[in-house]
Amino acid sequence: MSDKLQNSAQSVLTPSENAFAVSPDDNEPLASVPKYLYVGFGGAVTLRALDASDDVVFENVPSGGYIYVRATHVRATGTTATSIVACA
Repeated sequence: MSDKLQNSAQSVLTPSENAFAVSPDDNEPLASVPKYLYVGFGGAVTLRALDASDDVVFENVPSGGYIYVRATHVRATGTTATSIVACA
C-alpha cells in the first residue's frame, strides 16, 4: 500500500497513525498517550491529562465529538460516554 506521508515527521498537527478502543478503568492507564479521544455515544468523560495531577470531567460530550486532550487515563467512575476511541 502506498503512503504519501511516510516520510513526514509526526507532530500534534499530523493525522493519527494509530487508533485503539478505550475501556474506561479507574486504575489502568491507556496503552499509549493519544493525541485526542473520539466519543461514539455521548455523555461525560472523566480523564487525567498527561501533565495533570487531578482528573477532570468533560460533561455533555456529544455523540461523534472529540476531546483534544492528551490523556493518560479514562476513568470508569464518572464516565457515561461509550464507544470511545483513542487516536495516537
